[in-house]
Amino acid sequence: MSSMQLGQDERLPLYQRLRDEIAARIAAGDWLPGEVIPTEAELTKTYGIATGTVRKAVDELVADGLLQRRQGRGTFVRRPNFDSSFMRFFRQETKNSEGVREVPEGRVLERRCVVPPAEVRDALELSAGEKVIYLERQRLANGRILFHEDIWLPESRFKTLMSIELSEFDNLLYPFYEEVCDQRIASAHEELTIAIADEAISAELSVSAGQPIVVIERLARGYDKKPLEYRLSKGAADTFRYQIDIA
Repeated sequence: MSSMQLGQDERLPLYQRLRDEIAARIAAGDWLPGEVIPTEAELTKTYGIATGTVRKAVDELVADGLLQRRQGRGTFVRRPNFDSSFMRFFRQETKNSEGVREVPEGRVLERRCVVPPAEVRDALELSAGEKVIYLERQRLANGRILFHEDIWLPESRFKTLMSIELSEFDNLLYPFYEEVCDQRIASAHEELTIAIADEAISAELSVSAGQPIVVIERLARGYDKKPLEYRLSKGAADTFRYQIDIA
């Protein structure tokens, strides 16, 4: 395949066109998370371009977090680890009898196909009238509800979820999305703010109305950079912590 067959805007630098081509193939499922991609030599031969150009395209994908180099093994499609996100912000943990941390329980309370509020529509980059699947969910540790989640997903990509029993939803949603809907989360952006608990959320989280709560807003994207999930998580402030390593 020649460089003219990359199918991108020829005004862009060649390495960027190759970068976009590889990213598009990852998004299409040609190479799945955890799988090795062709070597730089193989990509050079396939696309008929210089090795240095291939290396620069791969370097950018590594920097973007889509690929991961493993010494002596090759370059792999990176599988993001979102499991630790929950415990970055909340102190209370669930551990088994051996003291190993377990994934907090996820409990889906409600699922509906709806027209989203304007702010959700804009976040998911949907057109007016496009529907979403809305999930209301709780996360629990040691029997306590740590936070309440409102989740919105584009109906066009996640319609299979409407036929799944609520009890069958997994504690970790992202592997579940991949298994059931063939939708893979590649990255997410989170913002954390403080709000005041209203009567409904205070009763659910067992805090006093008017007390501060933590709100985590997350927008998750697929390997094609398109938004796949918009999520609001509200948790009790007394379980909140902020932890970061600075080198």
